Amino acid sequence: MDPILFDVPLQLETERLILRAPLPAGDGTFVNQAIRDSFQELQPWLPFAQEIPAVEETEINLRNAHVNFLKRESFRFLLFHKDTKEFIGTTGLQGIDWDIPKCEIGYWINTRFSGKGYMSEAVKELVHFGFNHFNFRRIEIRCESTNLKSRSIPEKLGFELEGILRNEDLSADGSRLTDTCVYSIIK
Repeated sequence: MDPILFDVPLQLETERLILRAPLPAGDGTFVNQAIRDSFQELQPWLPFAQEIPAVEETEINLRNAHVNFLKRESFRFLLFHKDTKEFIGTTGLQGIDWDIPKCEIGYWINTRFSGKGYMSEAVKELVHFGFNHFNFRRIEIRCESTNLKSRSIPEKLGFELEGILRNEDLSADGSRLTDTCVYSIIK
């Protein structure tokens, strides 16, 4: 089946979270504020966080994520606390290969909400969603070997560390080679 024909919900829920696809417009302001609030923690790991983006840049990024969601190329979700409605971070299914089928999960969190298990809860829901809604056979999480906070999520959720690819990528700022951990879970 052509992936464009998949019915994909625009919202998922967990015990504490609402995971919502980006809207066609209007999410850029609060996501940009979270990037600003978390800049020191995001900068070492994420290429998009090398400079504080303008609100317009964040809005463009989210509109493109909305389009990619509709085209079934990737599925980014914005995370909100169910009770307070506060924006927590983002996670999504990306790098999709519909022939296998498989994907990768990426994520970042607003520092204010770090350490409370929200991202693990969201990623666990995405794994369930990927396996049960799309029948993915493999889901990966890749992260820099020294990013211990990011590594703790797949480790907590039962992903297997398949290996560490040495000198496989550049650091977020492009200044040095880094090692990439490849975690996977299969159905």
